Amino acid sequence: MNYALITGASSGIGYELALLFAKNGHNLILVARQKNKLQQLADELKNNHQVETLVIPLDLSRTDAASEIFEQLQAKSIHVDYLVNNAGFYVKGTFSETSWKEEQKLIQLQCLNYTQLTKLFLPAMLNQRAGGILNIGSTGSFVPGPYNAVYCAAKSFVLSFSEAVAEEVSGSGVNITALCPGGTNTNFHKFNERKSSIFFPMMKASKVAKSGYKALMQGKRVVVPGVSNKIQVFLLRFIPGKLVSKLAGFIVTK
Repeated sequence: MNYALITGASSGIGYELALLFAKNGHNLILVARQKNKLQQLADELKNNHQVETLVIPLDLSRTDAASEIFEQLQAKSIHVDYLVNNAGFYVKGTFSETSWKEEQKLIQLQCLNYTQLTKLFLPAMLNQRAGGILNIGSTGSFVPGPYNAVYCAAKSFVLSFSEAVAEEVSGSGVNITALCPGGTNTNFHKFNERKSSIFFPMMKASKVAKSGYKALMQGKRVVVPGVSNKIQVFLLRFIPGKLVSKLAGFIVTK
């Protein structure tokens, strides 16, 4: 049976990706902290798309989260055909004043657990010569981010890691894609009061998810959804690094 594992599936881009995978006939393994939301989504997908669902309520910033997911699925003899590393959160503020505890969780989640989940599930995909991994980066993957320094650094890691492993598995039948959205209209944005929409229009989570799903299935390594985001990333090539940092910091604080 074909299964897609989606982290951070209870809302936003993860929720929309779960809908897309279900519509296209994939069974779902849904991971996030909020059990009630996950179960509601699981029931919705079962009823509307006749797919099998498995709910794993789990805090993905825990050091043992990746291994716990893997062990649960091994015990059930479930093979993961597609892995979506989507779960994430945001720490905003001057680095000297922000919470190390929160930043440590962010690094654990968006660097270490993304990497470990890929490490655990990629070998079986390669043995099957089929499948794919979608890692959620950001337009922040392309810039240093004053006042969200650790977040942008983590997203830069996601992009670099994804592109490197994509090259390693080239021709294997397994696709690895980094999805790098800009401002997206989700609870993630609202909770953290990000204000980049002053300069760049917010995208709907459904459109971002469609771009990511399509790119993964087509075997693209990096996708930046939205015309304005594409222009933004393209222009960064021609702007001196120091000015990029100043502009990025200005956008976050205004």
